[in-house]
Amino acid sequence: MGTWGYYNFDNDAAADFAGDFRDDHSEAMLYEALATAAEEEGALEAAEASEALAAAEIVAAILGKPAKDFPADLIPVIVKLDAAESEDLRELATAAVEAVVRKSELQELWAGKDDYANWQQLQHDLLERLK
Repeated sequence: MGTWGYYNFDNDAAADFAGDFRDDHSEAMLYEALATAAEEEGALEAAEASEALAAAEIVAAILGKPAKDFPADLIPVIVKLDAAESEDLRELATAAVEAVVRKSELQELWAGKDDYANWQQLQHDLLERLK
């Protein structure tokens, strides 16, 4: 997986997910990525975890709390979506982020990197923005 930074859109899987969502911005796409992470009983693969974090960032943006590095090309899509209908997505996004942080290949990969504390803080911030 190509990674160029610790932010949640700084890897190939998340960037691809964001591009796919930009082209077909359905809530079903967000539900699928988030549910895959939230409902996984074992360790999530890195790509699935990255997609779930990207989906959670999109949900936070829909709720009016985007990350500072939120992709500019997604903003026109986000403003068209209704935050009032996103409560279920918010809960699922929270569970997905918690699952990624608790047990995933992505978490294990970051644990061996110098930016691990930054990555962890970023996920904590995402959870706060999802409240």
